Amino acid sequence: MKARIIKTKAEYEAALARIEKLMDAAPNTAQGDELELLSLLVHDYEEKKFPIDKPDPVAAIRFRMEQQGLAPRDLVPLLGSRSRVSEVLSGRRSLSLKMIRALVAGLRIPAELLLGEPGRA
Repeated sequence: MKARIIKTKAEYEAALARIEKLMDAAPNTAQGDELELLSLLVHDYEEKKFPIDKPDPVAAIRFRMEQQGLAPRDLVPLLGSRSRVSEVLSGRRSLSLKMIRALVAGLRIPAELLLGEPGRA
């Protein structure tokens, strides 16, 4: 298969089929290089055709809480009070810059996820 920019679904499926055949190719070989190039082309096509939206800030916070087994009370030191945590998690209160900084430092949530608009995911 000649490697080129993937523009159609048929080209995408052909590239996936070829990648499947090359999965065991050794690095730094002709087949390994072809696998790497096709993987990049498929990734580029998927980024354009199947974009994934970032979660809204509340969804990002809830996801991190679930990952770390945290309860809302565990956010009090980061957000200030139980009522403030409740307001943030229900979407009734937007995050302040101070809250965002605390969540970035305390929960390691990327700031770009916390800067989005609540309720858009």
